[in-house]
Amino acid sequence: MIGRTAAIERKTNETDIRLRLNLDGTGISKTDTGVGFFDHMLEQVGKHGFFDLELTARGDLGVDCHHTVEDTGIVLGQGFARALGDKAGINRYGNSTVPMDEALVMTALDFSGRGLLVFDAAFPSPKVGGLDTEMVEEFFRAFCQHAGLNLHIRMLAGKNSHHICEGIFKSFARSLCQAAAHNPRVTGVLSSKGIL
Repeated sequence: MIGRTAAIERKTNETDIRLRLNLDGTGISKTDTGVGFFDHMLEQVGKHGFFDLELTARGDLGVDCHHTVEDTGIVLGQGFARALGDKAGINRYGNSTVPMDEALVMTALDFSGRGLLVFDAAFPSPKVGGLDTEMVEEFFRAFCQHAGLNLHIRMLAGKNSHHICEGIFKSFARSLCQAAAHNPRVTGVLSSKGIL
């Protein structure tokens, strides 16, 4: 399980994104997307998932944050898919329930190879800092499609949009860490089909 890393670059007419990812890191993150609160959330993924993450994104923020956030989800999903390779020896599944003050969020995920998001959370406010809260779902949808991940996100309680959002990202990070972790009892891939 040595060398579970990825370097991804994606450039379009709307965004220019560069990622370096180490799944077996210590949680050191350096992100710069131009959307401060989104950077804060991506840093939670690194910190609470113990992934080393360097990401820069330049997008058409003069329009809005949509392309930057969605394309970051694409690139991060591609990074996880590349770093995990054939997914041999990993747990495959992960789940976590995280409290963030009055908010409580549950995530459950499966590196099944099938990209699907079930998102059951509502934000009281349309923005947190420079992040449109409707873009949280779009980020995770893009991530799932490009990582080959089945992800359920459920808000169990919450009144503050900042707390809800941070609870989602922290819970997601912990679930990712669990699912991507090497399990010495797993021979090959954890599937009766023999492939994920």
